[in-house]
Amino acid sequence: MPQDRSGRPARITDVAALAGVSIGTASKALNDTGQLRDETRARVKDAAEKLGFVGDARARALSSGRTYTVGMVTTDSFGRFTMPVLLGAEDALSAGEVMVLLADTRDDHVREAHYLRSLVARGVDGIIVTGRSADARPPIDVPVPVPVVYALTPSTSASDVSVTLDDAGGAADAAAHVLALGRRRVAVVSGPADARSAVSRATGARSVLGDRMVGEPMHGEWSERWGRQAVDLLDRAPADVDAVVCGNDQIARGVCDRLRETGRSVPGDVAVTGYDDWDVVALASRPPLTTVDMRLDELGRIAGRSLLELVAGGRPASVSVTPSLVVRESTVGA
Repeated sequence: MPQDRSGRPARITDVAALAGVSIGTASKALNDTGQLRDETRARVKDAAEKLGFVGDARARALSSGRTYTVGMVTTDSFGRFTMPVLLGAEDALSAGEVMVLLADTRDDHVREAHYLRSLVARGVDGIIVTGRSADARPPIDVPVPVPVVYALTPSTSASDVSVTLDDAGGAADAAAHVLALGRRRVAVVSGPADARSAVSRATGARSVLGDRMVGEPMHGEWSERWGRQAVDLLDRAPADVDAVVCGNDQIARGVCDRLRETGRSVPGDVAVTGYDDWDVVALASRPPLTTVDMRLDELGRIAGRSLLELVAGGRPASVSVTPSLVVRESTVGA
């Protein structure tokens, strides 16, 4: 800890003396409270930085009525979706010097209730609810009102703030990409028919492909196995496909593998797109996948900013994040 010339840690009295203000004014400036001129607040903070002053978090919490902590509750034990959302949220929340407490419910309602009670008992300023699915979920049940934002996994209540992903738009971009490459017989292979994201992605691709789409969208598991099976099913159809728009990267990797096993090249004979931009799959695919980046970090940042606005008494609107297409060798070659 930085110390003054006497060898003791810098105190708020030292900051006030250097800035030429009272201790009360210094406290208000450092805690961003009270009615102070901008130049006074800046002078106090500059003095604190020069002295290496570290404030007392407990005193700050008492003076502001906040704990400067928020909870993040997730059902994504693997972390594939939660970690990018968490990192983005921390980027936004760190600007307000807020710490995030992560709780994994493992899809257990009893565990979720326990974590929510524990977070509220700790006096968190708010809660971000997320998970591994884009399927809407009921609002969380907390013993006392607390600001809540839903990230990726929306709330079923329209009155809640939900930051979601425009899955249909992302898939539409992938479909438009293969059409721009001159592909004319395009199959759509997505995830489970009861999964919101799988249906949205299939719907988005269909909206662009029109009569260039071969048959109806095909639904199955989020897996490489389903991708391989889908190729075998397509081979029984009368029309040879020259592109496959897939619902996720795992399906796309399975499609690429099976096409190669049956003697076809990707993208020479068939162009393939994925969705998720999960690098451990997309980059390891042969060839690397053209795919859709869900921009989960940006989704997390928006959720963090929305929560800060709620804590401050604002009324942020629900937002849908637009994914971005990442073009690689599975559609354009080496």
